[in-house]
Amino acid sequence: MYSENPCLGPSNDPSQLRWAGRDAQLYANTGNPGPRISSYWPHGQTEPRACDTDQLPGADTSDCAYVYGWNAAQHAYVAALDAYIDLDWSDADAERIPDDPTWWLDVEDANSWRRDRSLNVAALQGAADYLESLGAEVGFYSTPRLWNRITGGTDAFASHPSWHAGARNEAHAKLRCSDAAFTGGELRMVQWIENGLDANYRCP
Repeated sequence: MYSENPCLGPSNDPSQLRWAGRDAQLYANTGNPGPRISSYWPHGQTEPRACDTDQLPGADTSDCAYVYGWNAAQHAYVAALDAYIDLDWSDADAERIPDDPTWWLDVEDANSWRRDRSLNVAALQGAADYLESLGAEVGFYSTPRLWNRITGGTDAFASHPSWHAGARNEAHAKLRCSDAAFTGGELRMVQWIENGLDANYRCP
């Protein structure tokens, strides 16, 4: 979070966004590091929720976790919009990414999370709410095991699609399309690794 992929652009590296085309879906890491270790943790912010204000002091709260997720998603959205502008797919003064692409929020334990899973859910809710406020569809990328470990298996996102990682191969990915999605919503894709690269099967 708060670290742009140089392959997205604008940068001197080849743009993966250009390669993927205008119909590309977007992807962002998520996390909830808490106020002790994050220099991006909100303080004194009143919107979209009050976080560590004079009236409501305290930074390690559900509302602050929500605001952290909201702010992180906003940062990711602006970075993606800059890439669209760099490719001349949006006007220089654009405030919205054209055609409202789907955003996938990555939920993995390689990122920082809290032991209090309700705070993790609050951070994810903030991120999803920000993106949805701009008209984007939001889905979640994870595995059932990691989702349970990080969110406690929350059903707060049962209306959102899932993208499952962890299949062994394409045949296994196709079989796993019959699994229940970890969000409780639609299972849209299953991923496996082939020749060192991620491959995905879109579930029918």
